[in-house]
Amino acid sequence: MKIQEKCIPCVVNQAIRVGDMVGLSEKGPLLRETFSYLSRVDFESSSTPELIGEIFSLIKKETGSDDPYQQTRQHYNRLFSEQLLALEEKIDRSPQPFRESIRYAIIGNIIDFNPIHALSLADIAGYFERLCEEPLAIDDSALLMEEIRRANTLLYLGDNCGEICLDKILVKKIGALNPACSVFFATRGAPVVNDSVKEDAYAVGMDTFATVIDNGDSSLGTVLHRTSPEFQEIYRRADIVIAKGQANYECLSDEKKNIFFLLMSKCEVIARDIGVAAMQMVCMKNRF
Repeated sequence: MKIQEKCIPCVVNQAIRVGDMVGLSEKGPLLRETFSYLSRVDFESSSTPELIGEIFSLIKKETGSDDPYQQTRQHYNRLFSEQLLALEEKIDRSPQPFRESIRYAIIGNIIDFNPIHALSLADIAGYFERLCEEPLAIDDSALLMEEIRRANTLLYLGDNCGEICLDKILVKKIGALNPACSVFFATRGAPVVNDSVKEDAYAVGMDTFATVIDNGDSSLGTVLHRTSPEFQEIYRRADIVIAKGQANYECLSDEKKNIFFLLMSKCEVIARDIGVAAMQMVCMKNRF
């Protein structure tokens, strides 16, 4: 998905808000670096997640911190880990537990402490309550289940902190549905805003149900040409890729690959590209 005009102010606003969150009192140098970088970008071949990854690298440089969101990620991973047992019991009481675990993984995509989409815990609780009663705007979950049963290798591309706990429930269900399938769970290769890295996956116990890897890059999503050869090899041989969140959709929607996107349409630009209203739940097989 190419960068849209409406994405540019959002990217600049991201830099300002993250600067605020990490206590950067003087933003002049950061903004000059940001505009200098944007002036050199090829908007025909770059994606918004790639831009945000580069700008977050500038923020790391200005703050002198390699991981400004580390405490935030740790806090929300612990918080949602404490709720996992109750959530899994609720899922298992449903008539279709596997399908319900897909729904909850999508609902988990609302957990976002990125300053552009940031929600309070009260907001998140409200969304969880409301969305549990709503249908998916696009529902390819039956097809996803069918393809998982036949798959030899599955690659699950994670997204945010907190949300990774809901991903863990779905990954566990995938293993139970097809024990012969090799499941890989991929994180970002380096800290970028509140996205999960390998230490988060290990902290929530994802390695119990999948082989944890990282993609070797610090973009906000999966920018394939920037990822490591090791990641690209696993991506190439995966029968199914499950891609969580909007950034992964932006990066991979044009790929000719068997990808299922699980996300909340939190951004109007992405919602319009998918063909749904804002704040809808989506389980969609890639259209290629």
